Amino acid sequence: MSHKPDPNKSVNLTIDGLPVTVPEGTRILEAAKKVGVHIPVLCEHPELCKRAVCRICTVECDGRGKLLAACASDVWEGVNVVTHNARLVSIRKTIIELILANHPQECLNCIRNKNCELQSLAANYGIRESSFRHDALDRNPPVTESMTIVRDMNKCVKCGRCVETCQEVQTVRAINSSHRSTHYEISAPYGESPADGSCVFCGQCAEVCPVGAIYEHDQGAETWAALGNSESKTALQFDPAFTAAFDVALGLPPKTVTPGKLITAFKRIGFDKVFSDTYFADTATAMINHELMNHIKQGGKLPMISGCSQGWTKFVENFYGDLLDHVHPYLSSQQVFGEKVKSLFPEKITAVSVEPCLAKKYKSPQSIDLVLTIKEAGRMFLLAGINFIDLPESPFDTIPEETLAKNTGIPYQASFHAVQGLDGVEEAEVSLKGSKVKLMIVHGLASARKIMDSIRRGECDASFVEIMCCPGNRAGCRSISSCLPDALSKLDKQ
Repeated sequence: MSHKPDPNKSVNLTIDGLPVTVPEGTRILEAAKKVGVHIPVLCEHPELCKRAVCRICTVECDGRGKLLAACASDVWEGVNVVTHNARLVSIRKTIIELILANHPQECLNCIRNKNCELQSLAANYGIRESSFRHDALDRNPPVTESMTIVRDMNKCVKCGRCVETCQEVQTVRAINSSHRSTHYEISAPYGESPADGSCVFCGQCAEVCPVGAIYEHDQGAETWAALGNSESKTALQFDPAFTAAFDVALGLPPKTVTPGKLITAFKRIGFDKVFSDTYFADTATAMINHELMNHIKQGGKLPMISGCSQGWTKFVENFYGDLLDHVHPYLSSQQVFGEKVKSLFPEKITAVSVEPCLAKKYKSPQSIDLVLTIKEAGRMFLLAGINFIDLPESPFDTIPEETLAKNTGIPYQASFHAVQGLDGVEEAEVSLKGSKVKLMIVHGLASARKIMDSIRRGECDASFVEIMCCPGNRAGCRSISSCLPDALSKLDKQ
């Protein structure tokens, strides 16, 4: 019988000669971080299970006759762990060289250049070429799925992060591992395209991929072409709340990028108009407010379900087709933006939307010509040599107020609270005609599955459910639901 760790019991050990005390059940990797010792990893991800696939985190421990994977091995009382010596460096270099032996040597034109975990490991260990490399590698060209995700399985390091995320975190199960030994690969069932299966293009597989095997379909080149077209104007929208993500994408210190600097940067690379997503998000929210009010007043099907992208609609279609009559047609700030700018300006307009994740690329509204992720926009700034440190601030361009529906939002934290016992679910209540109306935000598709099951059983008492595809709202999207309580309260007084 295996011993169950007691988190209330302390364990004393040493790591590279440094004493440390940690709770029982702590992994060697976590204990090393406590004393500032870095152990290299590749397959390890903080939000996924213990993997021990790549073995780059191999360490020596006295009292054991073999090497241990630090990412998957718990500490024990009195153990002396060695994380760095000549033997371990040689082992890690050999592992990295074996991975590189079957990995394309094209870092300069790889989408993950300078942001690749394998590239960083190779650089840290001084590896410029693999001793095991053979000249002829079977290569399959990268495949673009639904103009959203690109899969280049030639670069896959078989860490399994994407599979676990798809199967366990998102519960979509669109991809899995298949075959064995040298034929081992990550694929969709029966070798089909993920687009033909259950994939909902949430993009979480790309978020956890350590290399350039899965990434967003880059529309940077198309955007540059639009900016250089003298026969049309270009208009762009972004959410001012995403400035911190731009700091990360550009490798800048926190709070370097501001909304005003972003506006200046977009104008300098050629955009004619730059708008705040807030204008259009408020309009989209007001329209959903109206629809929800009608549902409640006229006894419509409740709860009404909406979401953050077209991916959630595909999720419902794939797994909950019997609940499609609860679904409100997807309406986003993207769609409102594209429709408004193209109706207000007489010139030919190319509408570009900057979004936090690649999920917003999937089946983007027809009114939107191009969708850039923050990473893509960041690469455009780097290419143009934009220096955010010295950039002046500029104001957003404005839309005539009479063309926008009014909706006043309130802070997300002030409206919603986490539901005890349900991870990823937040809710709020507002009074409407003397009755309580419950609103719910669901983060991640595993949590969404629980709520959808409760709707199917007739146990969900919410009037409105919004599904955010990212677990824990990793992308930082502003939800429609965060603006609903205040708007409904005002409508209640009318």
